[in-house]
Amino acid sequence: MRAVRVVRFGEPEDLVLAEVPAPAPGPGEALIEVHACGVNFPDLLVAQGGYQILAPLPFSPGKEVAGIVRSVGEGVTALAPGQRVAAQIENGGYVEQIAVKAATVYPLPDGMDFLTGSTLGLTYLTAHFALVEHGRFRAGEWVLVTGASGGVGSAAVQLAKALGGRVLAGVGTPSKGEFVRAQGADAMIDLSRGGLRDGLRDEVRALTGGHGADVVIENVGGEVFDACLRSLAWSGRIVVVGFVGGAFPTIKANYLLIKNITASGLHWSDYRERDPAWVRRVQEALYGLWREGKLKPAVAAVYPLEQAAVALRRMASRRVQGKLVLATRAGIAGGISLRAPD
Repeated sequence: MRAVRVVRFGEPEDLVLAEVPAPAPGPGEALIEVHACGVNFPDLLVAQGGYQILAPLPFSPGKEVAGIVRSVGEGVTALAPGQRVAAQIENGGYVEQIAVKAATVYPLPDGMDFLTGSTLGLTYLTAHFALVEHGRFRAGEWVLVTGASGGVGSAAVQLAKALGGRVLAGVGTPSKGEFVRAQGADAMIDLSRGGLRDGLRDEVRALTGGHGADVVIENVGGEVFDACLRSLAWSGRIVVVGFVGGAFPTIKANYLLIKNITASGLHWSDYRERDPAWVRRVQEALYGLWREGKLKPAVAAVYPLEQAAVALRRMASRRVQGKLVLATRAGIAGGISLRAPD
């Protein structure tokens, strides 16, 4: 089978397309014929060797796939060959076949295609745990999402709106305003302008009638994080999801105390490893919102598996609006259409 491999840490162009033996499922595992694999920002960090969890070289990146169960290992009773499924994994998804723990495999709802199945996973699960578990979101609250046009950001915008929130979408350029409004944002905020430290607070207050943001889902870091902290309402909650801006911010504890603020960080994959049943419940809730028409992943482009480096290079440009997907030969033969970026 074909697999995209990290043979040395470096740039996306250092990835190698190789022929490798097809895996066999071990006890408690399922073998999936991959049709689509979601491309996520952590995949870029993995390829560069800059992510917090790295497999021994060589290995394949990729944290979410959708496809068909081809066989199951000893002890697996909840899955059967022929089932259409999605799976969440730490690494290994940029392949044509993968053996994964059955506990992290989710049967797709009737009517859900593999493209949607490969994109209604990691980013939406991250957004849900950030918003509901860490952010303690309640319907009617104001939610500020930074990096709102990216994978997690656009998922958080959709999810907050689906759960009854009022959403402010922070983006790095005004050209992304139309996209975030299409995801459900009530207003767009340009995070690229000068004077962000006080300007963001003033704009958020103006848009919320002086209230401020009840919850911030923060994906950028640096001065954006500092400005978001100042934009919170009394007893607001800020959840750190990532640092696509590259700079790690610091927090002055006295500011948390004065405004009764809660700040927390989310490393979502810990939930997948520590409590897969919890993740399954959240995934089912997301599928339920999809059935109701409240969630629809925005797919920016679909590349063939062999163009994984092209997809990751585009990810590195920070110009992606929504999700990128890789399609395998089986996926293309099964009807997935390749799609150039807008």
